[in-house]
Amino acid sequence: MQEQRVRTAFIGLGVMGYPMAGYLAKAGHETVVFNRTAAKAAAWVDEYGGRSAPTPLEAAKEADIVFCCVGNDDDVREVILGEQGVLAGIGDGGIIVDHTTASASIAREIHGKAGKHGVGFLDAPVSGGQAGAENGQLTVMVGGDADVFDRARPVIDCYSKAVTLIGPVGAGQLAKMVNQICIAGVVQGLAEGLHFAACAGLDPAVVIESISKGAAQSWQMENRWETMVAGEFEFGFAVDWMRKDLALTLDEARRNGARLEMTELIDRYYSDVQAMGGSRWDTSSLIARLKKV
Repeated sequence: MQEQRVRTAFIGLGVMGYPMAGYLAKAGHETVVFNRTAAKAAAWVDEYGGRSAPTPLEAAKEADIVFCCVGNDDDVREVILGEQGVLAGIGDGGIIVDHTTASASIAREIHGKAGKHGVGFLDAPVSGGQAGAENGQLTVMVGGDADVFDRARPVIDCYSKAVTLIGPVGAGQLAKMVNQICIAGVVQGLAEGLHFAACAGLDPAVVIESISKGAAQSWQMENRWETMVAGEFEFGFAVDWMRKDLALTLDEARRNGARLEMTELIDRYYSDVQAMGGSRWDTSSLIARLKKV
């Protein structure tokens, strides 16, 4: 059965938002886009059709669901709650889905204000990186009310392989923090393992062929070991963005009492990578600081 076409808007056409919005258009949903750099929005319209709007307010005016994917809490607050923001334009009964990785507190703030306007809100950060967005294979962690989730999910499915309602508003962002904690540990472990193999005179290809068939296997091992050994770090999610996410995570841990000793340490290691000039390297670049003599 063909899904019902929905009027959508997408705010933020970065490396994630651009292809995500494209999947909405390709699925047949009427899509209006907004980007602070208007040329990017114009390029999107040339590629996918639809139209662009001069402000988030204008983009949201006729939309049933407005999606956002911007940089941080301040950006989220501006594009949704600002004078020219989404909430000033979207109609009663509409839904805002925020795919930005941000704090749980901003999600709860927006949910409260949206509810006063009769608008549903979901915090829905994603995992899968640029490749996941481009291939329509993102994992989406959602916080919000079940009825709002049920209405939005068929549209979110356009660019996702897994969409899960974690709990109430804020739970999506908290789950993304768990995701980043786990990734940080896996990448550091892989970096140290490959570094150890090199120092021991082992052939990393032979070692990985062996251990990737056992309990050490991970997505990072399968997809990043070769580029890590080669010192190539141009494959997606940047160190700057990881440190932004880890800062959110560590701040939340200070509030809830979680002990994140490993995460604090690896955050400092990523700071070392930034100091080496690796701010825009991908997160597998943790190995670079081990190779530095």
